[in-house]
Amino acid sequence: MSLPLAGIRVIDLTQLLPGPLATRHLQEWGAEVIKVEPPGAGDGARLLYRNPQDEAAGLPSGFFRDLNNHKQLLRLDLREAQGRAQLMDLVRSADVLIEGFRPGVMRRLGLDWPVLQVLNPRLVMASITGYGQEGPYALRAGHDINYIALSGVLDQIGVPDSADPALPNFQIADLLGGTLAAVSGLLAALVGAQRSGEGRFVDISMTHQVWRHAVIARAESQSLGWVPARGSSLLNGGAACYAVYRCADGRHLAVGALEAKFWQAWCEAIGHAEWGQRHWSRGETPGSAAAAHTRALMAEHLAQRPMAEWATIADRVDCCVTPVLRLNEVPGHPWMQGGR
Repeated sequence: MSLPLAGIRVIDLTQLLPGPLATRHLQEWGAEVIKVEPPGAGDGARLLYRNPQDEAAGLPSGFFRDLNNHKQLLRLDLREAQGRAQLMDLVRSADVLIEGFRPGVMRRLGLDWPVLQVLNPRLVMASITGYGQEGPYALRAGHDINYIALSGVLDQIGVPDSADPALPNFQIADLLGGTLAAVSGLLAALVGAQRSGEGRFVDISMTHQVWRHAVIARAESQSLGWVPARGSSLLNGGAACYAVYRCADGRHLAVGALEAKFWQAWCEAIGHAEWGQRHWSRGETPGSAAAAHTRALMAEHLAQRPMAEWATIADRVDCCVTPVLRLNEVPGHPWMQGGR
């Protein structure tokens, strides 16, 4: 079978992470991707995390290669008439164009949506920005840390005994708010264009998308009437059954026994079946003194043996408990042998 996006042509004007990863996904599903970079240094990802071996071989960074391998790479100076004319020629035969400039840049170049739509009425265009095309923050610079901060997500991340939020090494806004939101929006717009013959403009604001997807935290705060303190709610450390624990060797175990049956199975497997009734579904309110006591009991117990021993026990029980792996341990772990 051919890939589902075979025959779809994508023009990618984006740099760094959100847009290039979005078009990599489209490419993996069969689309032809033409990546347009400016003259000179090109995409800033070429130098980001570039190591001496890459430099000696004259290669861009592994980060850039991971995102852009197998794309057609093209250099165009869109500030010059010739470069703009070449892009317009590409647009006439394209299905998708994606860009990540600040609002107004494409208009000043004479390449904004009204112009490109006339050139190709079936074209689908997506713009990925931090705050959307309009509004008081539209022209502000930002990065992932700013977007998750303003969406209220960063404030939710941290451990109960810390007064400060924790910064994740996973770009939530870039990947969820940018990459995946753009992919889903583009695919929906492509279906619409195939049915109607009319393309459309997809406006992706990474901050707005993260806010829209903070469903659990918003639902909890609306239910309670206040925003729970960091580390005090069901899914961020306020319950013993859903928490990260330090083991004897300094490694960590992730206990995700959210349902009572999993929690009871885990407590029984580690020799403390009596803790099985100490669960949020049995009336132990997350963030309460009782929940903190249960978590302390579990922490004390798990600190007595190394992570690998607890992981071996968890492997024998259906309980939603896993080791916290380091990145270099992931490729060789059994879970990698399953899906794709």
